[in-house]
Amino acid sequence: MNIKLKSLTKSIWVFHAACSPCNNCDIEILDLLTPRHDLERLGMVLVGSVRHADALLVTGVPNYKTRERLKMLYAQAPKPCLVLAIGSCACGRIMFKDSYNSPCPVDEVVPVDVYIPGCPPKPEAIIAGVAKLIAKIEKAA
Repeated sequence: MNIKLKSLTKSIWVFHAACSPCNNCDIEILDLLTPRHDLERLGMVLVGSVRHADALLVTGVPNYKTRERLKMLYAQAPKPCLVLAIGSCACGRIMFKDSYNSPCPVDEVVPVDVYIPGCPPKPEAIIAGVAKLIAKIEKAA
């Protein structure tokens, strides 16, 4: 496991799991891939399959349907799988806290390693969260 964690400091493959977001966080994630912010310089690459991913980027609030899908995605990901909760909705449900269709926050469905709050979080905040995640991995390895 230490070898796996050590290799994650160089290149983290990420799968984006959208749990009914409003798409503002999704737009900011896409902005990270542009040459202006260039998240790939930190070694993060978006992948199309969770089976190839080292981390999950979770946006939005899990509802009754997406909660089960998120559990399945986390179960299919190779372990150790890191989870980043991006946006205020994923971090604490904010205005959806008492909603009939929002049964629980993300951290009750899957274990979250890094919280990146904001509505939507700026690309710089997401990069800072990724840097915090890399520091956490280096400390554990």
